[in-house]
Amino acid sequence: MSRLPQIDPATATGKAADQLKETQKALGSVPNLFKVLVNSPAAVKGYLGMNGALSTGALPFPVRERISILSAEFNDCTYCLSAHTFTGGKFAKLSEAELAAAREGKSEDPHVQAVLTLTRSVLEGRGQGGEAAVAAAREAGVTDAEIAEVVANVALNIMTNYFNELVDTEVDFPQVTPHER
Repeated sequence: MSRLPQIDPATATGKAADQLKETQKALGSVPNLFKVLVNSPAAVKGYLGMNGALSTGALPFPVRERISILSAEFNDCTYCLSAHTFTGGKFAKLSEAELAAAREGKSEDPHVQAVLTLTRSVLEGRGQGGEAAVAAAREAGVTDAEIAEVVANVALNIMTNYFNELVDTEVDFPQVTPHER
């Protein structure tokens, strides 16, 4: 059970109701993450704004889903790993093998591999080691826009990873548990 209350979209009022309606419009549903995150309507608005902006960027949805899966695995976030494994398969059309590989930061596509290698570097180094990481990414053909968006996607995912783990959001997707280390 979540450590913060879930706000029911049917009974929400004020700014919470507005943000839950916006979530429904943006995503087509209201996952438990948003029912809990809406305890701060500003937090939901911030998430939706950044997620929406990144959806128009250089990194395509299937690549962003792989970044989300790798981040969730790295941060031991069951909720996010479950959500992005589901959405990665259903909406990004990633195969079971691609979903499993993303958890390990792997891809058979050399460009996607370079993006995931950079993602892992950002996660492991918490942004440190940039000179070598950026040089390696550029050498592998990752553009400057993609480099910036990797960091932005990692930051967005860390926010939801940490939030879901802190408040113990109830998983409302087929559950996928991070690997033990």
